[in-house]
Amino acid sequence: MKRLLSGIASLLLLVGLGMAVPTAAEAAPYCGISWGSNSETRSGYSTSHLKNLRTGKHDCYDRLVIDLDHRVTGYSVKYVSAVRRPGSGSVVSLAGAADLQITLNAPAYDDSGRATYSPARPNTAVNVAGYRTFRQVALAGSFEGETTLGLGVRARLPMRVTVLNGPGSGSRIVVDVAHRW
Repeated sequence: MKRLLSGIASLLLLVGLGMAVPTAAEAAPYCGISWGSNSETRSGYSTSHLKNLRTGKHDCYDRLVIDLDHRVTGYSVKYVSAVRRPGSGSVVSLAGAADLQITLNAPAYDDSGRATYSPARPNTAVNVAGYRTFRQVALAGSFEGETTLGLGVRARLPMRVTVLNGPGSGSRIVVDVAHRW
């Protein structure tokens, strides 16, 4: 009996110190997210053109959807110290503590030079008021077959990039940024 009580006391002490039973936060990453914050790239050029930008709120992350009129080939998504406008190199001032630069190997204009995507306010291409992670989405510019977007986020947080085919002959680049680590 004395040995049993001693064992129970030892177990309670270990649990009290947090040594024996992991907490829920230690057992699994936030929302099961195991992404990192390293650059994600895919090489190649295509005949695609930027058609639209959309955003969505999810329980664990905010989402940016980039609609293209043909299949995705190349892109680069990375955290940078400052997003720069293509051609001029001028800095795009973004809200938030971290900047994601998204470069599409697809223009925002057609073969005749007409805009295929032209938001009324390029520095606020999509309204993200009330989002947990996103602070600003900006169209930085489109130059020599590439389009640059700036995504201002709350902090340098885990992100992932996914490519989805459709609808039709189009495709989508999806950029998710977690609410926290």
